[in-house]
Order: sequence, then C-alpha cells, then structure tokens
Amino acid sequence: MTVEYTHNGSAKIAYETFGDPSGEPLLLIMGLDFQMVYWPDDFCRMLVDRGFFVARFDNRDAGLSEHFASAQQRHPIAALFRRDRTPAYTGADMVGDGLAVMDALGWKSAHVAGASLGSFLAVATALGHPDRVRSLALLLATPSGISASLRYIQFGFIAKMGKIKHPDTDEGAIQTLVDISRAQSSPGNPVDLTWAREVAEVAHSRAPRDQSGTQRQLAAVRSYPGLAARRLALSAPTIIVNGADDPLLRGPAAARALAKAIPGATAKIVPDMGHDLPAALWSELADDIAANAGVSHSS
Repeated sequence: MTVEYTHNGSAKIAYETFGDPSGEPLLLIMGLDFQMVYWPDDFCRMLVDRGFFVARFDNRDAGLSEHFASAQQRHPIAALFRRDRTPAYTGADMVGDGLAVMDALGWKSAHVAGASLGSFLAVATALGHPDRVRSLALLLATPSGISASLRYIQFGFIAKMGKIKHPDTDEGAIQTLVDISRAQSSPGNPVDLTWAREVAEVAHSRAPRDQSGTQRQLAAVRSYPGLAARRLALSAPTIIVNGADDPLLRGPAAARALAKAIPGATAKIVPDMGHDLPAALWSELADDIAANAGVSHSS
C-alpha cells in the first residue's frame, strides 16, 4: 500500500487506504502503541469486500506519524493512575488526527471502528463530532475513560508483559513485539506466529517502538472530557465486540458495561478471542462491522 500524509496542525499523520473510493467510508483507529499495520491487510480487504472504502492510520507517537517528547518520563502504568498536568498533547489532538485523515479523503462523515485504546478515541470522536460518525464498532473495549476502565484491567497480565526482556537490538525489539502478540491471543485461538513476526518486522522497520509514547498516549486519553459519563450521549449505531478469553481485560463484563452506557448499543462476546484480531475471526468481525453499519455484502 502507498502511505499518504496529512497534517493536524503541525503534526504529520500517516495513513493508507484500501478499496474503491465509491465505497462506504470506514476509518480504523488502532490501539495503544500499535501501528496501523496491526489492522491486518487481509482483514482490511475483507472489509472492502463488504462494501467499505477503508482508511487506517498511525496514531501520533506510533509508526510514521509525528513523534513527540515528554517533559517528564513516567512508567506507562503510572500514566493510568496519575494525571499529567502538562501532557505533550491531548485526547482532542488524537481525535483531530483521525478527523484530519477524513478531511484529506474528502469524507464529511464515516463509519468508525476502534480497537482497544482506539475504541476510546472512536467514542471521543462520536461525542465531540457526532455529525461525522455514521456508526461505531468498538473492539476489545472497556467503559470509556481511563478511570472507569481500570476495574476491568487484569493487572497480572501487565506485570507479565513487564517481564518480557530481550537484548536492545533490532532482533530483540522484533521478538518483543512477537511475544506481546502471542501473550495477547487466546489459548483457544493462538496468534499465527508467522504473521506476528512478519508484522513485527514491518512495524520495527517503519519506526522502533518508543515506550515513552505509551505514557503520552495514555496521558492524552486521560485529558479528554466526558468519557467517564455513565450515560454517553451517542446516537450512532454501536456494536461492542470483546473476546471471552481476553488476557488484558475482563472482556465480557467490560463489553456489557459499555453497552449499558451507550443507548441502543449491542455487546457481543466472542469465544476463543483474546486481546487481538485473530485470522480465524476476521470474516465474522467484518460481518459484524458491516451489519452494524447497515452496509450490504458486495461479494
């Protein structure tokens, strides 16, 4: 795919598209730390087959988009609990990055799908700019707002991730990404390690992982107002899809709680799904996104 660039103010944002521009516009927002290539190419093509024109992009501080520096370095977990009074950027800035991609493509509105932290950003986009969101697909999601989501996080998994240690080399960085992908998958539906290594190599060649970017992204989401409301004033058709075997989140409980907060939302719990998008479930997930958006299957 050809990488294109747009700007949100001075911040450069990298994006790619799949499909025919005449299709229904669909913006994909990736989660914490991960680059847009973790929306698998073949999954994007399945969405195209269902009638979408798909755009994926690198969040700021990831991949080929703008990277920032922190005035204060803090462990990523601390960013979950402590508000940064001087964040490098805000949640509104991150929402604006997705809107900038939409503007670059001439989209007045689009269907929006977010994964993990990307689901926060998808909800924030719909809250702040309801006229620009046609439907919402929230994958691997928790109730919006960092404070509300903490009760659904399985901190033992985070501690396990902290024990992944490899040499400070290119190979070590790639193996770390592979290990994270493996750990996030379901025991009943383990990640394809060949794909995990291929995408890790691509991601590392695009931009090595910067853990300080993790705390900046978390600090930004904490700064966004309104996400912690018990009832979210959203009118877009919404589906929440979580894995029954998510090692990071208490997925079923989180999905049901978020569905209660969004009028008319549907919660779906998928067996043998972890905190990832396993290949065996791509077709089902694409069908769910299309059905929620009211887009008919074109193939």
